[in-house]
Amino acid sequence: MLAAELRLHDVRVLVLERETEPTSMVRIVGLHVRSIELMAMRGLLDRLHEHGRRRPAAGFFAAIAAPPPPGLDTAHPYLLGIPQPVVVRLLEEHATDLGAQVRHGTPVVGLDQDDDGVTATLADGHRLRARYLVGCDGGRSTVRKLLGVAFPGEPTRNETLMGEVAVGRSPEEIAATLAGLGEVDRRFSLTPFGGGSCRVVVPAAGVTDRAVPPTIDEVRQQLRAVAGTDFGVHSPRWLSRFGDATRLADAYRVGRVLLAGDAAHIHPPIGGQGLNLGIQDAVNLGWKLAAQVRGWAPATLLDTYQDERRPVAVDVLDNTRAQTELLSDGPGARAVRRLLTELVAFDAVNRHLTEKITAIGVRYDLGPGPDLLGRRLRDLDLRRGRLYDRLRHGRGLLLDRTGRLGVAGWTDRVDHLTDPTVDLAAPGVLLRPDGHVAWAGDDQQDLDGHLTRWFGRPAT
Repeated sequence: MLAAELRLHDVRVLVLERETEPTSMVRIVGLHVRSIELMAMRGLLDRLHEHGRRRPAAGFFAAIAAPPPPGLDTAHPYLLGIPQPVVVRLLEEHATDLGAQVRHGTPVVGLDQDDDGVTATLADGHRLRARYLVGCDGGRSTVRKLLGVAFPGEPTRNETLMGEVAVGRSPEEIAATLAGLGEVDRRFSLTPFGGGSCRVVVPAAGVTDRAVPPTIDEVRQQLRAVAGTDFGVHSPRWLSRFGDATRLADAYRVGRVLLAGDAAHIHPPIGGQGLNLGIQDAVNLGWKLAAQVRGWAPATLLDTYQDERRPVAVDVLDNTRAQTELLSDGPGARAVRRLLTELVAFDAVNRHLTEKITAIGVRYDLGPGPDLLGRRLRDLDLRRGRLYDRLRHGRGLLLDRTGRLGVAGWTDRVDHLTDPTVDLAAPGVLLRPDGHVAWAGDDQQDLDGHLTRWFGRPAT
């Protein structure tokens, strides 16, 4: 995703991918509302819809049952469940179609940087030179370790097994067995997919090295321990284990090297926010790093990546900690869960938690200003077309209801659309390439100051 964002601005980019081949693990991941919006913004959503299944945007927080909150501020009020390999393939195709290079089986083992650039050392001994390097290499990030960036937090205390398996019972038999179990560990679930297969999630017996894959015998043993039966599971399509470690990098940038996604933050998968958080990191960073490379970035623009995204990660880590506690078996946790279940029945609480998990409630702190400032805009209807179609090329956009505003001097970086019909709570708004509002108002002089703040000095 980051490679594609950089290519929108004609930045030469090379992806060094450690794996030689795409994963064979067909894990279903969920794209939350904000990530769906970003995919729509870049023209990718129709392709994703072909491979995904929609379900209501509801019941995400600690799996507490709740209806979709009414009037959610989005044109895409759903979760899109989609196989992870499909997401990887489509994003790689998107990046390479835009001109990115991808080298598989090319791990980075060393790096050095100076005032002019970064030298990466590959496992085969070759060295590559670039102006910037971004570590998008996961929770065990080599780049983060080479930088010496601390990764404080809590280690894994509880481990969970997950996989897709064949079962020897019908969906009706499974449902009847589950209904008769009473209260079991909330981390346990068995969900039929059809065709005799199920998605299984079950607590592990203890904490093991995550690099050691679970076996079907281990899954059977834990199913019997939790549910009293192994449901006749066999022939796993894939199996994995995950823990509840929660960690956050002390810094997202050291000189010309940056971190994004799980390299910068890890947390339990409760609420399905991890993949989404990484995608949103990439879209926040892409245009800023491109501006730096292209030479028009204001002096502090690249620093706003950490300033904006790290607090979002702090919030995600906190809400996954809270959800983890709500899924535990202690009497205090069960009491709090019962109370929260009552509170979620209130629309305002349900909406707040849904906006938190789906990231549409994110508001970057851009200083004093109207409530719109720092928020993202939904995909609005325009007189001709839709708003997100106008953001497809990763440029800024002045959305002007007055016809009196302009972007003279910034037309190489910012588009201007006059539309008096648009449903907008301001005379005009300046949108960044990531769809967040950088300015709202009707004063041209004030607008010019914000154009300079986000898009550099005007061209002469």
